[in-house]
Amino acid sequence: MRVIGITGYKKSGKTTLTLKLSDELTKRGYKVAMVKHINEDLDLANSDTSKYKEVLTQVAAITPEESVIFLKNKKNLEEIIKYFEADIILIEGFKKEKTFPKIVCLREESEKVELFDGLQLCTAGFVSKELNPKLHDFDILKDEDIKKIANIVIEKSFKLPNLNCGECGYKDCYGLAQEIVKGNKTLDDCPSLEPSTLVKVNGKIISMNPFISKLVKNTIIGLLSSLKGFIKGDIEIKIKKK
Repeated sequence: MRVIGITGYKKSGKTTLTLKLSDELTKRGYKVAMVKHINEDLDLANSDTSKYKEVLTQVAAITPEESVIFLKNKKNLEEIIKYFEADIILIEGFKKEKTFPKIVCLREESEKVELFDGLQLCTAGFVSKELNPKLHDFDILKDEDIKKIANIVIEKSFKLPNLNCGECGYKDCYGLAQEIVKGNKTLDDCPSLEPSTLVKVNGKIISMNPFISKLVKNTIIGLLSSLKGFIKGDIEIKIKKK
């Protein structure tokens, strides 16, 4: 799964870029999903759904055209994206997240200091005479620039598991992510993305750091090795939900 962040302050063009980029990637045949950070509560005033949300932590609304699920308990980004079936996920906001590359939307030069964290792939925004044209790599109102940004997303987007296991040689995923953006490392340098033990639940891979991966592996092999007919080799276990 590929992930790209689109960060910036209000009125910097984040939503405009996200919408245009979603359209361009979809036209190219990619299945695209989006996660948006919102500081205030979702507005469902005067609806039955909002009444249910006051007393329940899990509420779903289904119409003939669409469905929506509200989860009141706070979820981290890793938990949320597991719900998606997508090739590329666009993350709008979440400036503090450090496990995927970003496109930074700027309004002025001084914002670079605040928004650049070593994970930026390029800058974008509304290019005008009032703003320094050199401030942005791309003008989000130009179709040809949107196509160029889409190419960057396809070629360079990624997501690290946020396990911070240290097995890659860096103290956390942020360190490795910075090196991947620089081109010094690749996703192959993350041991947790390709563990020796692979666990899937409902078709989704469960991320495990190397310690847990080895623990699960050794426990399973230890249990099975006492059984008649057991030989060393790849092991596949499937547990059906009752």
